[in-house]
Amino acid sequence: MNHHTPRDRWKLCRNTHSIVVWLSVIAMSGVCSGCQKPLFPEKYPRTQFETYDTLRQQNQPLLVPDEFGNPQPALRARLSPQG
Repeated sequence: MNHHTPRDRWKLCRNTHSIVVWLSVIAMSGVCSGCQKPLFPEKYPRTQFETYDTLRQQNQPLLVPDEFGNPQPALRARLSPQG
C-alpha cells in the first residue's frame, strides 16, 4: 500500500507549484522579450549632430568596408577633425 502523510503531500504540492512558477516565468520572459520594436530605428538620426550634418550634406557614412569587404564602423571618418 502506498500511504502518503500530510507532510509528503505538502512536499509534492510545493515542488509542483515551484515547477509551474518557473515554467511560467520562462514562458513570459520569452514572450515579453520578442515582441518589442527597436528603441532606435535605423532610418532615424541618432543625434542632433547627425541631423545637422545631413541637412548640410556633410554627413559621414556610418559603415565602411574593411579590407575583406565586411562593414565596419567608420570611426576614422566620423572622429577626424573637420576643417
